[in-house]
Amino acid sequence: MSMFGNKYEALHEYLLRETRDDFTLTFEEIEEIIGFGLPRASQRAEWWDEAQPEHPREQSDAIRGAGYDSRRTPDGKAVRFRKPHTIKKW
Repeated sequence: MSMFGNKYEALHEYLLRETRDDFTLTFEEIEEIIGFGLPRASQRAEWWDEAQPEHPREQSDAIRGAGYDSRRTPDGKAVRFRKPHTIKKW
């Protein structure tokens, strides 16, 4: 699935190749995947929480389009990605 024009397409492609249903990536690992620094807003839990209306569209489309949901970890240093069928309660 091509998301031509989405700056988070590299993350989308990475997630499509991922075989784990539940895993965590640090912000640094995500930045290495996408090839640029995440915006300051990404430090807020809401930026990754797909249940929030303020969740930005581009990364949401990239993550959800690859079949994952995302949440910032409680320590604020990483993001947990999970396939929806594995989610019982965040």
